[in-house]
Amino acid sequence: MKTITGFFSSKEQAERAISELRRIGYDKDISLVAKGEEKRQDGSMTSNFTGGDGVGDGAASGATIGGLAGLALGAGALAIPGFGPLVAAGPIAAMLSGAATGGIAGGLADYGIPAEKGREFEQRIREGKMLVTVKADDGTAEKAAQALRTAGGDNVEIH
Repeated sequence: MKTITGFFSSKEQAERAISELRRIGYDKDISLVAKGEEKRQDGSMTSNFTGGDGVGDGAASGATIGGLAGLALGAGALAIPGFGPLVAAGPIAAMLSGAATGGIAGGLADYGIPAEKGREFEQRIREGKMLVTVKADDGTAEKAAQALRTAGGDNVEIH
């Protein structure tokens, strides 16, 4: 099995990517990771995910992922030491919830992403990018990668 990764600048792009992956036959192996909700200096909250009726609605810290129905299993808000609030949905959420000591990079390593790449990915998430991943067999990995690119994904890679 391969892990295909892509980064998205907006919730809409990530939703498009997930919809496209589902359309071409992926369902249970799709995950999303994004920076969670944080308090600003003025006391207001900021998040990549506001409103909606999908994954993560009502999750801890109020972070929600709208329109990503089908990733509800394992969705929620996590607090990663040294990183802060994080929203994760899909199979990768379990990996990250156990990554207290290794941070995001440690959880991603457990998901098949090399440690060096994991640190790079952690920085992109910290900057506000959303990571969409999918597990695919060797024969369909390129098809999944193309779906992420078509949806506007940056830095699409097969691991």
